[in-house]
Amino acid sequence: MPIYHAVGNIPRKRHVVFKNPKGGIYYEHLMGTTGFDGPASLLYHLRQPTQVIREKVLKPIPWEKDPDQRVRMRHFRLFKAEPGGSFVMDRMPVLYNNHVAVSWAQPTSTDDFFYRNSQGDELVYVAEGEGVLESCYGELPYHQGDYLVIHRGITTRMKLGKGKQRFLIFEGSGYYRAPSKYRNEHGQLMEHSPYCERDIRRPTELPVYDEKGEFPIVVKRQNMLTEITMAYHPFDVVGWDGYYYPWALNINDFEPIVGSLHQPPPVHETFRNDRFIVCSFMPRLFDFHKDAVPAPYNHSNVMSDEILFYANDEFMSRKGIEMGSMTVHPAGLIHGGHPGKYEGSIGKKETKEMAVMMDTFDPIYVAKDPIAVEDMDYPRSWLPKE
Repeated sequence: MPIYHAVGNIPRKRHVVFKNPKGGIYYEHLMGTTGFDGPASLLYHLRQPTQVIREKVLKPIPWEKDPDQRVRMRHFRLFKAEPGGSFVMDRMPVLYNNHVAVSWAQPTSTDDFFYRNSQGDELVYVAEGEGVLESCYGELPYHQGDYLVIHRGITTRMKLGKGKQRFLIFEGSGYYRAPSKYRNEHGQLMEHSPYCERDIRRPTELPVYDEKGEFPIVVKRQNMLTEITMAYHPFDVVGWDGYYYPWALNINDFEPIVGSLHQPPPVHETFRNDRFIVCSFMPRLFDFHKDAVPAPYNHSNVMSDEILFYANDEFMSRKGIEMGSMTVHPAGLIHGGHPGKYEGSIGKKETKEMAVMMDTFDPIYVAKDPIAVEDMDYPRSWLPKE
């Protein structure tokens, strides 16, 4: 969602001599996309940001399929996974295809290294926790319900705060942006958009680290983690401006769209990537037509797999889910509410549900790792009880 932003000290013109108080110069650094045609920012470093002492391969990232690839409804209780480890190194693979990889992290300590994903953009949903996303662009505090958009190539570190930390991570092959249906020809979010520029939080505090030493950065590229060691602290930026930086949007700032009859999932769309979308289901008034059936009708979206992460214990069309549940409903099966939910919704006035949904436009694979927290009875939960 490109919005022009500037933090810290920058010269009046681009690509000119920018002197520091000691008589030297600050070093300009362009970070941008699509071969200089896409969103970009200009950063100004104390030192050349190219000073690498050494590199070493840490490990490959072998995402493996669940060997049982039967087409069936699936339910994983992610909160039951064992917590611990690193936000970067100990992510649990959950779902993936060539365009998106979904992982789960429950770190217990702040990493002693920095991280740079040069393979994809990351959308991090904060299921629980608070802290600060540190980056070369400054500090961005986060708390429960935040979506953190971290575009590829940005050096970051998740500084964990108090309490449990639980993160759902969508790594996309494309660029995260607001859906075009919400934006005018100039890119501004329009009046009917469920969120606006005021809801988007950007880095505002820019600590400058003038430190020499050895500073490891774990870089993800080509499904491999490599550690590069820099000679200076990577957050030595004195100022920057442009359109390319990390930003945050809280799910509670998403204003739900309602109608007299049931509204389809595209009204909940929050982010678009190249081959998938991410939606936010929020507490809202139900449909107000006198004969409305608020629960979703049975549907066959024949080109999408439907993934739902439940951000609280309630969802209007599901039974047996809880906060931290994730359900996967693949194309090839008809999607619909649990028995009794369709009829039971008639006459109800509101829902308190909260959920994050992803619809993919390519088949998604279930990884083998979350099988340990799978609800094996879920595929038969649509059968009527005798």
